[in-house]
Amino acid sequence: MTDHLAPLVAAVDSARAVWGEQAIESLAPGALMKLMEGLAEAQRLLDAGRARVAAEIARQSRPELGPAGLAKTQGFRNPTALIASVTGSGSGEAARLVKVGEATAPRMTLTGETKPARHPFVAAALEAGLIGSPAASAIITMLDRVALRAEPDALTEAERTLVEKAPGLAADQFSKLVARAEAFLDPAGVARREDELRAERSTHMYEDRNGMLVVNSKFDPEHGAPVKAYIETYVSAQLAAQRDENAPDAARPTIPQLQADALAHLAAHALGCAGKDLPSQGATVVVRIDHTDLVNETGYATIDGLTQPISVATARRMAGGGGIISCVFGSESEILDWGRRKRLYTEPQRLALVERDGGCAMCGAPPSHTKAHHIRWWARDAGPTDLSNGVLLCESCHHRIHDNGWDIRIDGAGTRARVWFIPPAHVDSARTPRLGGRARFDYAA
Repeated sequence: MTDHLAPLVAAVDSARAVWGEQAIESLAPGALMKLMEGLAEAQRLLDAGRARVAAEIARQSRPELGPAGLAKTQGFRNPTALIASVTGSGSGEAARLVKVGEATAPRMTLTGETKPARHPFVAAALEAGLIGSPAASAIITMLDRVALRAEPDALTEAERTLVEKAPGLAADQFSKLVARAEAFLDPAGVARREDELRAERSTHMYEDRNGMLVVNSKFDPEHGAPVKAYIETYVSAQLAAQRDENAPDAARPTIPQLQADALAHLAAHALGCAGKDLPSQGATVVVRIDHTDLVNETGYATIDGLTQPISVATARRMAGGGGIISCVFGSESEILDWGRRKRLYTEPQRLALVERDGGCAMCGAPPSHTKAHHIRWWARDAGPTDLSNGVLLCESCHHRIHDNGWDIRIDGAGTRARVWFIPPAHVDSARTPRLGGRARFDYAA
C-alpha cells in the first residue's frame, strides 16, 4: 500500500538532519541553503497533500448529497468555507486548493474506471514536490481558460513546457511566463484583453489637505510603455549623475521621488519649456514580434520591460508613432560582431543582446536596468566585443558574478543562442550549469 506522506516525511527528515538542535546562526552558508531547499521542498509536498485532501473534501461535500455532505455535517455552508476555517486561510486560497486538487487527482468514470488526472504533467510535478500549489494553480487556470480555443496538442505541450520551466522561478517571473504561453495559445484573446485594459485606463488627480497633488494612473500596455520607458531612462540618468557627484546617501532623492521628478520634468517641457536638457537619450520603446506573425497578422508581440503581451494590431499601431522602433537582426547593413575594433557594445548589438537575453540574463530584470558586459574581459582577457562574448546584466547580478566566482557560457550563435550560468563549487560542488536569458524567462513552443 502506498504511503502518500513518505516523500514529505523524507523532506522533513532531510531538513532535520541539517538543522536538528543546532542554532540557526551556527549553520554554514552551504548548510543554510540546503536547509532552505529542504524546507521549500517540504512545503511543496505539503501543498500537494493539502490539494488532494481539499479535493476529496469537496467531493464528499458535493451539492447532490444535500445535508449529508461533509461540509454541511461539519456546520459549514460549503467545502471552501470548511477548508478556510481548518487551514486559517482565506476563501480564495481554499478555492485554489480545491481547484488544484480536482485537476490533478485521478478521475473516476461512471463505470468505476480510473482515468489519469485532467492535467497529468502538473499532477506529476506536484506529487514530486517540483512545484507548489500557486504555480500549479496558475498553469491550470490558464490552460482551462484557453481550452476551447487552442489545439489539444498545443495545450499538452504548453502544460509540459510550463511544468518543466517552473522550478526555480519566482512567482512574478513565472506569471510572466504563463502570460506569454497564453498569448501563444490564444492570440485572439490578447486583443480582447487589450480592449478591456484600454477601457480601464485612467488618471485621477486631487490635492490633499497638505497641498500635495496626488496623481493615480492606470495604463494599458500600449499607452503605458512610453511612460515607463521615459521614467526609467530619466531615473537611470539621475542615479548615474548621483554616483558621479559622490553625494552622501541622505542627500540623494529616493526612487519614487526621482520618478515624480521625471513626470514633472516631462510635463514642463511639453508645456513649452525652452530647455533641451531632458536626459532621455535611449528612451526607446522596443516592440518585438516575429516577422511571419507581423506579415500574416498571427501570434502576438511583446514590449521590452512589460509582462502583458500585445496584439499584432497594437504592434502595428505603435510602430506608426514616434519613439517606437522595429529591429531586424543580422542584416547586411548592421555589424553585430566588432571583434577588437570597438570596446563598447553598439546600439544594434545591444538590441540583439536584448533579443537573446530578454533583459538581465541572470535575474530577468527589464532591459532598461541592464548593461552589456564582456564575458571575457576586454583588458584582462583581450575579449572581443562580439555577441558571443556579451551578456546583459543588471548592476546587482554583475557584481554577484564577479565577486562570487560564477562563470558564463554561451551555446550557439546570434540571437537564438543560450546563456548558461555556472555556479562556483561552494554553491554547487558539481557546478551544474543553470539556464538564463530569454530561454529561461520567456515562453517558446
